[in-house]
Order: sequence, then structure tokens, then C-alpha cells
Amino acid sequence: MKLYSLSVLHKGATKSNLLKSAYDLSSFSFFQRSSVQEFMTFTSALIVERSAHGSRSSVKEQGYLCHVYVRNDSLSAVVIADSEYPQRVAFTLLDKVLEEFSRQVESIDWPSGNPDTINYKALDIHLAKYQNPREADAMTKVQAELDETKIILHNTMESLLERGEKLDDLVQKSEHLGNQSKAFYKTARKQNSCCEVM
Repeated sequence: MKLYSLSVLHKGATKSNLLKSAYDLSSFSFFQRSSVQEFMTFTSALIVERSAHGSRSSVKEQGYLCHVYVRNDSLSAVVIADSEYPQRVAFTLLDKVLEEFSRQVESIDWPSGNPDTINYKALDIHLAKYQNPREADAMTKVQAELDETKIILHNTMESLLERGEKLDDLVQKSEHLGNQSKAFYKTARKQNSCCEVM
């Protein structure tokens, strides 16, 4: 799971305007990075231009997913991630970035702003923080912990059942136990069977 690009744009009447962007292109070779960055900037702008106001959508482009959120006030954000990155976490990031951006940058600067004139430094921080969705998003973290607990509990139940089956085998093989002991064991086993997990 990886995030490659996070951009904030203004959706104009005919064209979108890039306000600020951050990139993590470390997985690409040094000589490809400028071309990849240029392609991601172009793709982000194109997706915003073709998205309706007040919409959220995900667009698949080659092996990547481009998640876009265009607010009704024309402020937009795009995150480009690999196909494994959770969609819910991506939209949480976009919502958070747009909310923070709109508080720090005046709306009058959006239509004419550019990356050099807009003073907003948090994109790189958000891009780095959200690289691991489990750490960045509390709900994803809780879900991962629940999944781990479920696996551990399942393994524990399997080992208990195996141990119970082995005990049954031992009782059957034992010649030293009297009939009374065997009958008591079988009765106790039947009584406890209501607690058995399938």
C-alpha cells in the first residue's frame, strides 16, 4: 500500500488550477521521477476538470487509483495511490486536507494561486503520515487489531479442540480406567458439549 501524490486544486469554469502538491516517488528510478511527477500532475488536473462539484470518485489509471474529492466551493483534492490502498482512508485524507487547507488559505487566493504563492506546508506531512493507513486512520488500526485477535482466538480454539480429541483417544486406549471412570468421563463430555465451538 502506497501513496504517490497528494494535490490540492481549484476547479475553474473550464480548467483546474494546481494550488499545492506533494509527491513520494521513491519507488521509481531517479531518471523516471520527473516524468512520473508530470504525468501525475496532469492526471490530477484532468480528473478534477471532469468531476462534478460536490462529488467523490475513484478512477483507475493503469496500475493506480486516483481518488478525487471536489467540494461545492470548487476546492478539490486528488490522491494517487496503488490499487491496494483502502478507499475509505484515502477519502478521509482528502477530507482532512481540504478542511485544513480552507482554514489556512483564503478562498480569494484559490482561483489565481499557484504552488509558489500558496503558503500551506502540511501536504508533505500528511503524505508521509498516511503512507501506513493502519497508523494514520484509527478505524483501520482497530480493524487490524480485531483481525489479529480473531486469528489468535481461532488458533487457540483449534488447539483446544485438538487437545480434546487427543484426550478422547487416550481414554479409549486406557485399559486401567474402570468402567465407572469411563462412564463419568463420557457423561461429563456430553454435558460440556453445549459449550463446544463449531
